[in-house]
Amino acid sequence: MSGIEVITFGCRLNTYESEVMKAQAERAGLNNAILVNTCAVTGEAVRQARQAIRRARRDNPHARIIVTGCAAQTEKQTFAAMPEVDAVLGNEEKLSSASYRSLPDFGVSAEEKLRVNDIMSVKATAPQMVRHIDGHVRAFIQVQNGCDHRCTFCIIPYGRGNSRSVPMGAVVDQARKLADSGYREIVLTGVDATSYGGDLPGAPTLGLLAKTLLKQLPEIQRLRLSSIDSIEADAHLMDLIADEPRFMPHLHLSLQHGDDMILKRMKRRHSRADALRFIEEARRLRPEMSFGADMIAGFPTETEEMFASAVRLAEEAEIAHLHVFPYSPRPGTPAARMPQLDRSLVKDRAARLRATGRRLHQSHLDGMVGTRQRLLVENNGLAHTENFTLVAAAGLRPGELVPATITGHNGKHLDMQLTAAAA
Repeated sequence: MSGIEVITFGCRLNTYESEVMKAQAERAGLNNAILVNTCAVTGEAVRQARQAIRRARRDNPHARIIVTGCAAQTEKQTFAAMPEVDAVLGNEEKLSSASYRSLPDFGVSAEEKLRVNDIMSVKATAPQMVRHIDGHVRAFIQVQNGCDHRCTFCIIPYGRGNSRSVPMGAVVDQARKLADSGYREIVLTGVDATSYGGDLPGAPTLGLLAKTLLKQLPEIQRLRLSSIDSIEADAHLMDLIADEPRFMPHLHLSLQHGDDMILKRMKRRHSRADALRFIEEARRLRPEMSFGADMIAGFPTETEEMFASAVRLAEEAEIAHLHVFPYSPRPGTPAARMPQLDRSLVKDRAARLRATGRRLHQSHLDGMVGTRQRLLVENNGLAHTENFTLVAAAGLRPGELVPATITGHNGKHLDMQLTAAAA
């Protein structure tokens, strides 16, 4: 191979940062290299990264393999010990061209492979300018990094550090560049995006940032948020939901569970009632609003009754896009020291919760039939509605916004017919 290949695992923020990594590595003159941007959310994510590294070495025996990301930050010795790996960079180091100019020589010891700083010592997040994101018609802007909360199941703060925000002016400048480059949709993303601004002068909020972007940049046609913590939603965000058609009617919520005792043991900051209250108010302000959510099945001490409460929350909230994670103990987290459930029970409950998610998604698709939608066409013959539902759109040009009527669905995505204006 020649050039630089990037293998990305995990969240939208990793997708964004992979583009930054590739640009910085190219700026440093790196060639014939594979960058592996890992995720540490679950043990399975780490296993998949290790598997991908071994496969990459078999397929590219002469390329340099550089491993980075959250799993590299939290389990640096694990990756440094792999003979397939040439260097391990921390989450801060991966975004600097200097890191790619000072890589270790081939054949060095595990310790010499390491370029991993103490992530807790990082106090600021520099704006990273990305003009183009391969394979996407929407652009992502990192507005925040790190997390100040310590949920008992989560290793991510130890991979990302404490919360730090990109100054509002820098976000506006980047959004302007991306809109000028032709992106029809911009997504604001972060590790804990709704904590945005707490470390900045005047403590602006994520809602205020989004409102400012849409006010100052009329060229932005669609604006989305990545995963949010609804307990931190502010009045500015609710204003956007109610009054701003360019703010897309879809939110992905970090719910994690639906039972108050489990939420407490997770050290979450919201209750079951808090989550339902937010969803109800958002739908009152914007009836077409749809929701995605992350939920964990099989958390330590979870009884069948507690699990049933989580299922009922998903049903009552009518979550259209449910992301289910079987609980995975992460070494070093408080939940890993709690009484664990049998793995077969964890997998069974995850399967049952996923079945609920599929049923809710079918109901959501049924409700979309007959509606008129404005679609953003993707690169893979699909499109997204404003409420982030997939639509078959073969033959249409990627990046175009087209009006259509939803005519049916196949259980996975919607079917449509273009209106006369776009036919």
